[in-house]
Amino acid sequence: MPSQDPQALYAQLRRRLIETGEWDQIRGVLAARLNESGWIDDIKNRSKERAREMDSPSFQALYDEIRPHAHNSIPLAVKKEMNTVIRQHLDKNLAS
Repeated sequence: MPSQDPQALYAQLRRRLIETGEWDQIRGVLAARLNESGWIDDIKNRSKERAREMDSPSFQALYDEIRPHAHNSIPLAVKKEMNTVIRQHLDKNLAS
């Protein structure tokens, strides 16, 4: 079997997950876990505080500044759970 371009494989899997509604399920689980852990409130509060400190706040500047912290502060338990959820969906879709 010829190897596929990773970008093409990703696009196919994403399209299939969207078509079946599983993409929304994955996003829903992620949003719920981030909310339960307090991560969403933390990022909102940090963003508001930083925007108040900026002379002329812009979305892009705020995003560029907050993004590294947001990415690095996702709780490990959430990362592990999401890894499991995604793996289950992939196994199901790759087996079909």
